[in-house]
Amino acid sequence: MDDRNDDFAPPPYDYDRLSISNFPRAAMLHASLPRVRVANELGAGNWKAAKFATIVSVVQSTIIGLFFCMLTVALQSKIAYIFTSSADVIEEVGNLSYLLAVSILLNSVQPILSGVAVGSGWQANVAYINLGCYYLIGLPLGFLMGRVFQLGVVGIWAGMIFGGTAMQTIILAVITIRCDWEEEAKKAQQRVAKWSTPIPDDSEQITPM
Repeated sequence: MDDRNDDFAPPPYDYDRLSISNFPRAAMLHASLPRVRVANELGAGNWKAAKFATIVSVVQSTIIGLFFCMLTVALQSKIAYIFTSSADVIEEVGNLSYLLAVSILLNSVQPILSGVAVGSGWQANVAYINLGCYYLIGLPLGFLMGRVFQLGVVGIWAGMIFGGTAMQTIILAVITIRCDWEEEAKKAQQRVAKWSTPIPDDSEQITPM
């Protein structure tokens, strides 16, 4: 059998690594809920309800993230048994468990803040923040830590977490805290009035000849 391409073949446990690394994202599907709620409340002029929904969503997600963060730190490599029986993957998860815990915590809060920002009409700002944090800070920092400082996968992941996700979370948190919700409600109502099509009353309809 020809083994010339063996050096280029991925390790047999790469798919298990992908499953574990994507595990924190599985719990982030609820990010669309505050986005819709905030958008609806602002469009209706209920800025207090929009602010309350934001606070409840962020606090609840933070508590959930802290729970799974502490659970990951407590279990460490044992959490890998959910996804794989490979000894290599289990050992690697044990080495990366602290980064996984931080990633779970940040990914519990960041999608909520991003959803609130989108629901408030700040889509352009969210896009710029996302691009800037990940591609201008996260990726270069991950490359620097992983290749230049020879930290390997730990450096790459740490760079993406602290340079990308953490930075994005901090910026979105500051924007959300400083938000004037009453003013945002007025802007949302103006958009609704501008883009909505009024339904004419029966008295205004013209009877055909």
